[in-house]
Amino acid sequence: MNILQINSSARSNGAFSTQLANVLAEKLLAGNAGSKLVLRDLATNPHPVLDEATLGALMTAAEARSTEQAASVAKNDALIAEVQAADTLIIAAPMYNFGITAQLKNWIDAIARAGVTFKYGANGPEGLLTGKQVYVVLTRGGVHRGTAGDTIADYMRTVLGFLGMKDVEFIYAEGLNMGDEMQSKGISQAHSEIELAVA
Repeated sequence: MNILQINSSARSNGAFSTQLANVLAEKLLAGNAGSKLVLRDLATNPHPVLDEATLGALMTAAEARSTEQAASVAKNDALIAEVQAADTLIIAAPMYNFGITAQLKNWIDAIARAGVTFKYGANGPEGLLTGKQVYVVLTRGGVHRGTAGDTIADYMRTVLGFLGMKDVEFIYAEGLNMGDEMQSKGISQAHSEIELAVA
């Protein structure tokens, strides 16, 4: 099993989402002999935002790209290659102001490329990143599961499904900023969901 772990907290250390993603990765590695883990930490190695220059590079034929454009596209190619090579993805997705982090959005924008990770055909869009198991670790300061405020789960299910990754499981840790008791309960619940996920 090739496991790709994406940490998307703005904090390189101490984030609950990262800690829980680490636990999940360790359990998957322990339960699957010979597996390997690739870690992409978007705090320590942030990916550039999708801007006009990047779009220009992507829309320029490979043989006509400048040195700068080629380097820009190569950064995206590296992220795409990591996803293509993975059997299992672990995405640590903390909630910032009711949405995903800018770091995670930049990663998604980098891997979503027409003709490479999805295509449009006679029957509409078709995701090309198929056959992968995805775990999304959702951490929040408040409690949003099952409410209108739980925007991240729907968004991640939609964008991952668009790219062909339809086997998506969510692990929740909520109430993390609502006092010690709620934090402990939220972390405990997440550990229980991790155990169920890897069983």
